[in-house]
Amino acid sequence: MTMTPEALLARYRTARERRRPWESLWQECYDHVLPRTPGAGGPTLYDGTAADAAEQLAASLVSQLTPAWSHWFALSPARAGAGDEAAIAPVLEQAAETLQGHLDQANFAVEIHQAFLDLVVTGTAVLAVEEQAPGAASAFRFAAIPLREAVLEQGPSGRLDTVYRAARLAEADIRARYPGVRLPARLRGGEADDEPALLPVIEATWPDRDAIRFMAVLAPDDAPPTLLAEGHFLESPFIAFRWLKAPGETYGRGPVMKALPDIRTAQKVVELVLKNASIAVTGIWQADDDGVLNPANVRLVPGAIIPKAVGSQGLTPLAPPGRFDVSQLVLDDLRGRIRNALLADRLAPPADARMTATEVMERSVETARLLGATYGRLQTELLTPLIGRCLAILGRRGEIPALVRDGRRVSLRYRSPLAQVEARAAAEPALLWLQSVAALGPDAAGLIDVPAAARYLARTLGAPAELLANLPQE
Repeated sequence: MTMTPEALLARYRTARERRRPWESLWQECYDHVLPRTPGAGGPTLYDGTAADAAEQLAASLVSQLTPAWSHWFALSPARAGAGDEAAIAPVLEQAAETLQGHLDQANFAVEIHQAFLDLVVTGTAVLAVEEQAPGAASAFRFAAIPLREAVLEQGPSGRLDTVYRAARLAEADIRARYPGVRLPARLRGGEADDEPALLPVIEATWPDRDAIRFMAVLAPDDAPPTLLAEGHFLESPFIAFRWLKAPGETYGRGPVMKALPDIRTAQKVVELVLKNASIAVTGIWQADDDGVLNPANVRLVPGAIIPKAVGSQGLTPLAPPGRFDVSQLVLDDLRGRIRNALLADRLAPPADARMTATEVMERSVETARLLGATYGRLQTELLTPLIGRCLAILGRRGEIPALVRDGRRVSLRYRSPLAQVEARAAAEPALLWLQSVAALGPDAAGLIDVPAAARYLARTLGAPAELLANLPQE
């Protein structure tokens, strides 16, 4: 399908108008969890429970899904019992090691945490995966795209496969990002300017048959659009993912959005408690206007001497109408609900060091249950496209064999802590069956195909390939 810069901008503006009703809600979530910098406006915050819990949840997602400097994924033969499994497995493991090395040397750990923080606050996040020039320490450069710069559309597959990124770049940055581009002369900023003019650039990716089309357009308000670059990708460089979504909606909903009523109420309760505390400390006073006492000049500080007329009462404390002791009960309940909604108490490390192995296992199972639906969505919308995009870059550079790109013979398996909990749960019925059959005696134990059982457990539990090297093949 042919796309002109004018048609692209028309589609972008239509998608941006559909996004506009969400913007006020997103800004309120940001204001209560990630307050703006001083001077940028926004409400005054009195309680930091939501901000602390949101940061903990984002950090927990990193440790549970993509732990830094850890092998959280693996490549393995797709078909069990294939004749060339022993030959393919070492090649795939070496390719996974190559990919892991590039991820460790890149800025992945930093940017994925920022993307998860955006995901927790707004329910939608965008991660850009770009290729670096040859000679860099890593082949990848990651960037967490702020949601205010991203406009998304959902495709027939249900994924956010059409992404528009609106950025403002200086002329030098545009020339560096799009070498050889010819900018209109009337748009160029003067060399004597202290600050170069920032020009609006729209980058878009959308699926087109078996590839991902890309187009970058310079879109000034007072001039026709200019095509900066266009091309195709095997995998999209923009990965958009959601926490959860309601039927009929494009953008996701995050845990902060769910807890926003309690967050607002907690802020107000703390504000009232502080006001009540200031009244309790300084008091409310009344005085007779006797011509001697001037209330405007009275300072209630230790050691102060306040003059009064002879026979007058001077300053008299005014008793408050009631006490606000119930506020602490309300506040504790609100903070508990906020932390529960943001999974702060569920995903945090165990506070009791004397927990048994069974208790630790049950806690892991509970974590997997709480994040089960979200993990399935993140695996589909984030992890699998992320690994696919990285493998496409390494394959184009020739650092991994073409075999790795063959989806019919290669499958992607996850080894993150959350995936390991699910793997142990999947292997538990087989282990229970093996123990039960072995307990029946030697005749029953002879019915067990030990090499096949070993291969199944190795695949399910993510055992290294070298452990299977000497197993006979089917």
